[in-house]
Amino acid sequence: MKNLKPGQKVPELIVETTRGVQWNLRKNQPENFTMLIIYRGLHCPVCKKYLEELNTKVDSFKEKGVEVICISSNTKELAMKTVEDWDIDNLNIGYGLTPEEGRKWDLYVSEAIKDSEPDSFLEPALFLIRPDNTLYSASIQSMPFARPKFDELLKSISFVLKEDYPARGGN
Repeated sequence: MKNLKPGQKVPELIVETTRGVQWNLRKNQPENFTMLIIYRGLHCPVCKKYLEELNTKVDSFKEKGVEVICISSNTKELAMKTVEDWDIDNLNIGYGLTPEEGRKWDLYVSEAIKDSEPDSFLEPALFLIRPDNTLYSASIQSMPFARPKFDELLKSISFVLKEDYPARGGN
């Protein structure tokens, strides 16, 4: 049974960020959406490429009233190294999301298969959440690939806002 359904409230989410500020979904007040991106962590080259691309487009999301946060299960130290090593200076990076918290979001959890990976970590996801903390859309992956494309997402958000398109899949 899924925990998350479009149109329903999402779980509470509070994380520390590499900017030294605690981020709280309930206190976040975007104009149109919060875009919550879950990434696998520093060990993932696909995540690096994905977040570095997002880093170049984050202003386009902000122009559409979308606040962006990227969160992993990494420790503070690994999250800080991510910010140092990757070209993601425009992104708000949260850390410390536990597998238990991730399961409330219907996320997949993986165990390490090589030494460079953490013992366990969350697989990627992208959520659009309305300002009232209801789920608008979810893309949840069990592997590092097949993630939503940012240019397509920007076009879709424009359509959704213009047409007042409702959340789908809540039944």
